[in-house]
Amino acid sequence: MPPLVSVVVPVYNAAATVVAAVESVLAQTHRDLEVLIVDDGSPDDSIERCRRLGDPRILILQQANRGLAGARNTGIRHCHGAFIGFLDSDDLWDPAKVERHLEHFRRRPEVGLSFSCSRFIDEAGEPLGILQLGRLTDITPQYLFCRNPIGNGSSVLMRREALEAIAFRANVHGEEETFYFDDTFRQSEDVECWLRLALTTDWRIEGIPDVLTSYRVNNSGLSANVMKQYESWQRVLAKASSYAPDFVRLHGDQARAYQLRYLARRATQLRLPALALRLIHRALLLHWQLLLEEPRRTLITLLAAWLLLLLPPPLYRRLEAAMFSFTGASQRRTIARSQRRGARSAEAALPPGSAGENGSIGGWSRR
Repeated sequence: MPPLVSVVVPVYNAAATVVAAVESVLAQTHRDLEVLIVDDGSPDDSIERCRRLGDPRILILQQANRGLAGARNTGIRHCHGAFIGFLDSDDLWDPAKVERHLEHFRRRPEVGLSFSCSRFIDEAGEPLGILQLGRLTDITPQYLFCRNPIGNGSSVLMRREALEAIAFRANVHGEEETFYFDDTFRQSEDVECWLRLALTTDWRIEGIPDVLTSYRVNNSGLSANVMKQYESWQRVLAKASSYAPDFVRLHGDQARAYQLRYLARRATQLRLPALALRLIHRALLLHWQLLLEEPRRTLITLLAAWLLLLLPPPLYRRLEAAMFSFTGASQRRTIARSQRRGARSAEAALPPGSAGENGSIGGWSRR
């Protein structure tokens, strides 16, 4: 029988991190899965390192370089599972991740995309003490467009039916193929995919209140170039206009402002104060209501940019470390409250006799 879950791991020049990423999938408590490692024309020995793992659940696919979206699409086309997850080659999954998402899908049959909270880790894999948190339920297309609560592609598992609902045929590489992510994107391909799901299907997007993904902050990677990120996000806007023009006209300026604010925070992390100030000021000129909708985060972003410009670097680093510590503690309390509420809701939703040992949901059956 085919595995219940397929996990797609795109690989390009990831020799330093890919083995740990793949091992984090192989170590899942839910073992009925396959790992599709897509060699996206990687010139280093990443794939040889993966082969040495020797696990029969690994399938290695090779192709000329197409980028992250193209590698994910190749992996999806070869998947056998009813549920499909995505893990970038420098990120990590906690051992219970797949199990928790399957429980979520079982409780919520209308959910097509399930995501978890994430912890930030540095390039050495050490936790930075802060989390990537967002709204978990009641995620409207507008909220997704403006805030992107999913955060990163490695946090996601999807039903195959949901992916098939947004599939399209196109000739991008010399022959007609089926696409799920847009192969012409080199960044922001995941945001466009999630938005297309929210705007063109009835599938719901929800998160679970567990920190199950480790997202590596790599200041030399694709996400480090702030203005290229914005240009890429503008392409999301343009593509969404092709299938939801009224929606983009109504919410486009608000979404641009939130994206500019996010990039201002990114610029402060990269120690670019002039760029950070320019971006947050543009955000407020475009949609001043940011100050009413999310006053705390907006004012902190503005203050951080000014302090980075005005303070000596050692003093700024101390203030930043104190803020990280405060934010991390606050986030952990938020997670604990969400988990308590989620546990009560899950228990109430279970039919009599369906709880397994220690209250866990067992008896997953194939569909």
